[in-house]
Amino acid sequence: MRYDDRRAAGRMLAEGLAELRGRDVVVLGLPRGGVPVATEVARWLGAPLDVLVVRKLGVPRQPEWGFGAIGEHGVRVLNRDVIAEAALDTAEQESVEAAERAELERRVRSYRQGRPALPVGGRTAVVVDDGLATGATAEAACRVVRGQGAARVVLAVPVGPEHSVARLRGVADEVVCPQTPQVLGSVGAWYRNFAQTSDAEVTSLLAAAARPAQGAPAGAGPSNREVRIPAAGARLGARLVVPDEAAAAVAFAHGSGSGRHSPRNQYVADALNRAGLATLLLDLLTDDEAHERHNVFDIFLLARRLHAASVWLRGETGLPVAYFGASTGAAAALEAAALSGSEVRSVVSRGGRPDLATPAALTRLRAPTLLIVGSRDTQVLSLNRLAADRMHCEHRIAVVPGATHLFEEPGTLTTVAELARDWFTAHVGRPTTGTPGTPGTSGAPPRRSA
Repeated sequence: MRYDDRRAAGRMLAEGLAELRGRDVVVLGLPRGGVPVATEVARWLGAPLDVLVVRKLGVPRQPEWGFGAIGEHGVRVLNRDVIAEAALDTAEQESVEAAERAELERRVRSYRQGRPALPVGGRTAVVVDDGLATGATAEAACRVVRGQGAARVVLAVPVGPEHSVARLRGVADEVVCPQTPQVLGSVGAWYRNFAQTSDAEVTSLLAAAARPAQGAPAGAGPSNREVRIPAAGARLGARLVVPDEAAAAVAFAHGSGSGRHSPRNQYVADALNRAGLATLLLDLLTDDEAHERHNVFDIFLLARRLHAASVWLRGETGLPVAYFGASTGAAAALEAAALSGSEVRSVVSRGGRPDLATPAALTRLRAPTLLIVGSRDTQVLSLNRLAADRMHCEHRIAVVPGATHLFEEPGTLTTVAELARDWFTAHVGRPTTGTPGTPGTSGAPPRRSA
């Protein structure tokens, strides 16, 4: 499976790092191609981003044969076996290091534009590149970060050969690599777009990541804040983002124990924000409740809480409200939208279980509904078709080619976000009526380019 580009690879990579969210983490991108990947990882983890510049120390007569590596702050990692085999004396080592140190400092000045390096001492350092070939650069980077005092080193790459990944597990505390073929070929072959990353792009990405830490101007950009919402016996944690001139607000109902930190739903929410829609990513269960598995399938409890959150959202923003549901959260969204007096404008389901909503709710539903399912998620696709047969509102099943239940395949989550964006922008402007709309067709739309 190929990634669309480095940004898409970073978003998928972040899913394997979700447990690090909220911890003391710094994300370090290897220039140049690793920085766009690291930018997405840092954004999804809510962690600071920096560049990690390392330089290999090559044997003078065979520069590809490395006898060590250097990093910032005078960090040096040496391979004594290579030094002995190559019979390098101290003067030769110092000469190579001086030249590489000068180049390292030049690149650091260029990339950071005078900003200080982020401290890694005592923290979890996530070292990110766009892929592994031999793994030599990644190994050097991990050793350098360790030398800088990182408490834990995590190497994260979208793709790498199985043998290199296995070897690097002995260097880093953890290696996250979604694709580990036995034969890699080239890293670029695993991307649809592998255009060279320029120094200017690296500098721009790092500058943009540093701005929030330096303090953004008051009132600039969308409102983005954590909130607590009283709903059906609990106070729900949520993240509310309201872009300037927002046309409507979308409340997300997560499923199967997931919550507002779901990387997939954050990805969709970000796409909706760029389209001028406010989003409310919320936890429908408290931490204690989420440990009880039966709560995940208590559709009526989830629906009541989602309805209460939508009332709060409408009052808070003054905007019409729509629902985006995933898995069991989709059933809760349909139940909540079908409640008497509900003013929900539309519903989108991603890999949902609408069959878990009551037949009465599916029949009563008036909000235009889009059911998005992966073509390879055959059982859930059948359940969606059965549920759609009960609907009298405007509805449609959109089948995403090549996608499985979690839409992990490159490009498929992008398609989900585009489908949801287009559905919401087409339907949130008109209120639902008391009479059923025109049923839509259940079919597969043309796949969108990612």
